Amino acid sequence: MHLRDLSQYLKELSENNTRPWFVMNKPRYDILREEFLQVVTDGIRELGQTDKLVAACNPKKAMFRINRDVRFSNDKSPYKTRFSAGIAPNDQRRPTHAGGPTYYFHIENGMLLYGAGEYIPPPKRLKAIRAHVVNDAPGFGKMLKNKALRTTYGDLRHDEGKLQRPPKGFDPEHPLVEYLKLKSFFVWNEVKLDVTRPERLVPDVVRGFQDAAALVNWLRTVPWTPDEDE
Repeated sequence: MHLRDLSQYLKELSENNTRPWFVMNKPRYDILREEFLQVVTDGIRELGQTDKLVAACNPKKAMFRINRDVRFSNDKSPYKTRFSAGIAPNDQRRPTHAGGPTYYFHIENGMLLYGAGEYIPPPKRLKAIRAHVVNDAPGFGKMLKNKALRTTYGDLRHDEGKLQRPPKGFDPEHPLVEYLKLKSFFVWNEVKLDVTRPERLVPDVVRGFQDAAALVNWLRTVPWTPDEDE
């Protein structure tokens, strides 16, 4: 992928986030979008070698739309200033829809972000994860100590939403209470995008995904039957 061109395009979009500018530059967007689709396709193929559950993920469905949902936002800018994708079994890329871990990455502001887990899952799913932390405390602790996970990501992210008090129904004296307060069970890294080595993008992202396998696999063991409306 032409990472220099993508970075320049996204920079200009952030400075001219209007429909007229977007329409005028639509040919650029279409080319970059197609190149990004190939990145996602290659990433799924490579990741699928170690995580068979995502091997059949549809690359087109894994990609997020660039249009923003501005209905409930004070910011009425019509477009996202990033290219992003989420990879999960059955194309269920967004844990907020039904629950379940996903691999995610995006390119924005000259930076590359990649990670995995469940970001702000729906309430019933979150409650199920918290219950599993309690019921499978040894397994959860083993996951947290996984060498690849800790080396690449450190601990679960505590800065993306956390309760001040233990959630209702859970023991405030539980040894894992700080994790029970989390609203997300997610890890990520953000690094400067190396536009001089576009051939490294897919291998680096996939390696990051693979290092999060312990978290993804643990989350897949959470007993869960999603409601039809989630």
